[in-house]
This record gives sequence, C-alpha cells and structure tokens, in this order.
Amino acid sequence: HGSGPGASAWSNFSQNIGPLSQEFRVIALDSPGWGKSDPVDPTKEPFSDAVAESIVLLMDELGLEKAALVGNSGGGGAAIQVAALWPERVSHLITMGSGIPAPGSLIFSPAGMTEGINILLQTYNDPSPENFRRLVSVMVFDPSFVTDELCAMRSQAALSNPDHLANWGKRFTPGALPGLSFGALTDKLAAFTGPSLFIHGRDDRVVQMEMTLRLVSLVQNSAAHIFNRCGHWCQIEHARAFNALVSSFLRTHSG
Repeated sequence: HGSGPGASAWSNFSQNIGPLSQEFRVIALDSPGWGKSDPVDPTKEPFSDAVAESIVLLMDELGLEKAALVGNSGGGGAAIQVAALWPERVSHLITMGSGIPAPGSLIFSPAGMTEGINILLQTYNDPSPENFRRLVSVMVFDPSFVTDELCAMRSQAALSNPDHLANWGKRFTPGALPGLSFGALTDKLAAFTGPSLFIHGRDDRVVQMEMTLRLVSLVQNSAAHIFNRCGHWCQIEHARAFNALVSSFLRTHSG
C-alpha cells in the first residue's frame, strides 16, 4: 500500500486481493508505521529502510524464498528498495504510481511538491474529515470513487493510530535518520534483472508519470503500462484491467 494517513493494505487492494488469489497466493501487509502494524520512529531507524526490511522479514517468517512484489506509490518504493538490496528474494517487481525520483530539491517535479503530495502532508498535519476527502479526491481521476465509506475508512484508521501520524512528521525534522541514498539505490537497482512491470495513471496528480518512465529506462528487464483517465490508484480505478494485467504478467514470466 501507499503512503498517507490512514493507508492500509485493505484500503488500497480490496478490489484485487480476491480476484488475484484465485490464481496466486496473495499476502497483503500493513507496513510498519501504518494500519495495525508497529510504529516506526524515524529518529531511531530510517523510515523507508524499515518498511523495505519488514517485507523481507515477513518472507523469512513465512518461509518464502522468493515473492512477486506488487506495490502502490510508497509501497512500490519499498518494493523497489527490496529489489535493489535483496534481488534474490524478488521473482517479479510490479509498481503502480511509483518510480525513481530525481535527486536533490526537484525530487517530484521542477515546481517542487505535486498537488497530491501537498494535500497528503496537509492531512498529516490536520487529519480533519475535510482534508481526508481532499486526499482521496486527489488520488483518483473519476470522482465517483470518492465514496463516504473510503473517506471514513482512511480517517478512522489514521485517528486510531496517533503514533503513526506523529512519527510521519518526524521524518522531516533534523533528528530523522537518513535512509538509503539516491545514488546507492539507482546503482543497485540497475543491476536487478528480474521481470519488472511499472504501471502508472496518465492523470496522476500525486506522482508524475515521468517518474515511471525514468524507472523503466533504468531497469533492464522491464516494461511500462500507462492507463489513460486514471489517477494515482490504478488498482482501484481500473481494478479489472489491473488484475488481468498482473495475472498475465506473472503467468507470462513464470520461469
């Protein structure tokens, strides 16, 4: 699942877990710092590193030598980091609305933070019902997906875990520990040879589509798929097509 207050595996993947589990074993986790998982204090351990490492630790606990990693947004970033640091554990790499950011101050775009990232940060600082509706609205192209149920789910999940909200804010303080550097990540990811599929919504207002294009230019055995009339949540707005795309990709590259 992606970042943002109230994010969870179920809120991101409720339309995908059932259909894909007809063919594959599907495991959906709440990352550390979200949902019902433990909090992460970024002044004690790097936040992004902890999220990536938790995936490998879960695989160890379940006795899984390899897995196909499917991640949306920040979850895709975690999957990318696992592929870079533990390539032998990743059979397939699939991301949606993720990518390789540019180094330095222009990490998201030449104009700085995108509209969606700004709203995400505002909602962490002020987790009001109004801000949660703005957050869900900026994630999608089609406003019909902005339901009262989804807004309430995100709001309740965030407010029930105040430590998660507070720890997210600490990531941007002088005491936060740095994670894997941009240069180290790209160098290691360029050596990853597993089959990779990078999916993006053409109308994404959170993470620009160009970040996926940068990613597919770096990873050797990769392809990109762009959904038109689609925002940041490809797996929600185009659930049936997304499920068929992932299923076909896994079956085609089954070696």
